[in-house]
Amino acid sequence: MKFVLLLPLLALSSAAAAVAPVVVRVGYFPNVTHAQGVIGSQTTREGHGWFESRLGPGVTVQWFAFNAGPGAMEAILAGSIDLTYVGPNPALNAYIRSGGEEIRVLAGAAEGGAALVVAGNGRIKTPADFRGRRVATPQFGNTQDVAARAWLKKQGFRVTQTGGDVLVIPTANPDQLAALTSGRVDAVWTVEPWVSRLVQDGGGRVFLEQRDAVITLLVSSVRFLREHPDLAARFREAHAELTTWVGTHEAEAQAEVRAGLSAAVGRDVAPALVAAAWLRLRFTSQLDSARMAELVADAQKVGFLRDAIPLDRLFSGKP
Repeated sequence: MKFVLLLPLLALSSAAAAVAPVVVRVGYFPNVTHAQGVIGSQTTREGHGWFESRLGPGVTVQWFAFNAGPGAMEAILAGSIDLTYVGPNPALNAYIRSGGEEIRVLAGAAEGGAALVVAGNGRIKTPADFRGRRVATPQFGNTQDVAARAWLKKQGFRVTQTGGDVLVIPTANPDQLAALTSGRVDAVWTVEPWVSRLVQDGGGRVFLEQRDAVITLLVSSVRFLREHPDLAARFREAHAELTTWVGTHEAEAQAEVRAGLSAAVGRDVAPALVAAAWLRLRFTSQLDSARMAELVADAQKVGFLRDAIPLDRLFSGKP
């Protein structure tokens, strides 16, 4: 009799365990280059979350906005978030710093969308004109910061953390427009929509574009992969599906990105700004490990990632 009475209780217990609530914490930046994260956060905000609808019952997604990659990777290493959209250089740095133990790349997200914008006053016309100038980047050690330093070094300039022939100044994306228009900096290396904003609102001129650069990846902590392998796989599948949707539903995707950016930055983002940014981007969930190796080489040339290790585990998708 006791056995018979226990059966319903066991069934209820199993059912409860099957739908035990899980919170997935995801980082992203309020940039068009992070369109999947912006759309994910906006659809969560609107109550019809793209990822929630594909992750299964009992799963809540919390979104955390970051200015640039180093901050997001510190959060993932500290266990504050589980996954994040991030540029390749901070992901590589975190992987190498942890001896390959903490970070895995799950998928690509976007290519292109980065550029070097100079002030419209005509003082910078050739690479040689950067001598003695000040160049802003989103954050020390982020993907655009490394790209800027590597490019300047290729032009023959000496660049250090605090000076050199060209001074590279970490400047948060929302602050770059005022810095350029006030003359506090002479150029900015950043990503969309900030590139288009510097051109449209600041009278800047695009000096150089990175149309084929790997700009955004989807990265997971090893802990999340170990504890929730099925959930990580479903998130990656939902990301790939969203990436395809973004490429085939441009008008709808741009509208969601615009709404998400406006909510994140606290002001209305013009449709023309998002449309202009879109032209410089290609959204893809594919990965190219060879191009990541090239990024490691560039970072090493400017003093980052000196203790590089093999990247095989970074792309394994396994703990």
